Amino acid sequence: MYTKEELLNLYNSNLDNLLNEAKKYLKKEFEFCSIISARTGKCSQNCKYCAQSSHYNTNIETNPLLSVETVVDAAKDSVKNGADRVAIVTSGKTPDESDFDTMLEMIKALNNEGIKSCASIGILNDEQAKKLAEVGLVRFHHNINTCKSYHPEICTTHTYEDRINTVNLVKKYGIELCCGVIIGMGETVEQRIEMALELAEINPDSIPVNILTPIKNTPFESYGDKIDEENVLRTLAIFKIACPKASIRLAGGKKARLSEDAIEKAFTYCVDSTIVGNYLTTTGFSPKDDEELINKIGRKLIECH
Repeated sequence: MYTKEELLNLYNSNLDNLLNEAKKYLKKEFEFCSIISARTGKCSQNCKYCAQSSHYNTNIETNPLLSVETVVDAAKDSVKNGADRVAIVTSGKTPDESDFDTMLEMIKALNNEGIKSCASIGILNDEQAKKLAEVGLVRFHHNINTCKSYHPEICTTHTYEDRINTVNLVKKYGIELCCGVIIGMGETVEQRIEMALELAEINPDSIPVNILTPIKNTPFESYGDKIDEENVLRTLAIFKIACPKASIRLAGGKKARLSEDAIEKAFTYCVDSTIVGNYLTTTGFSPKDDEELINKIGRKLIECH
């Protein structure tokens, strides 16, 4: 385990040296995953970055929970495009009781199709986590979003501890854990190091790293200058070094915030996986674009089963 001072020194070191250090820990194969927004918008939480929060007038298209059939059909399309696993994503603080049974059916249906199931459905209680494990959920996604010291600046309708409690429940019931952050929300370099250390302590299987895409009419709509490409790469490298066993996953903001050169460097030196297709309320590259880049840099894409 690195100290904060050691990671900070690495963060501020020569970029090429930092990237080459991170590359030592890359996994041999590169993974694609995909997400399906099974319920969109009208969220009660006030996360300052989010287009789906009912606290802000972002004029996004909303939808209630999709049918099991619709989700399975979308998942099959994702697999055809190279995704090795598919995540069911719903807006809201917690799974609605009226919707939770349907979510369980979605997970069972994905498993029956031979698709690696993943769910990102909010803050869980013990009973919900247990039921997810019982239906065979392979992986649960729940970000810490930022470090503990900065969380009150991001959201006040739930706490950092609420998120950690869900993370612990997921691990308690033996479900794989996907847990990451959003960078570029006004945090300091030191707080990015804190994120790396907190994630290392959580020890998730996958760490998705999102780069803030400022959304009009949210409190962070003018935060497009809070992080640049070089610091994105430095952060990804530090996460890989601090959490060498985890799959570092380049997620939201890839297309909106990074040049092709920066993405190529990330894929070459820092990350083991990426989300393909679109991300909830923002758009991404086509799976073909990402696959072409993987082939260009000589990495091997995990084949879907």
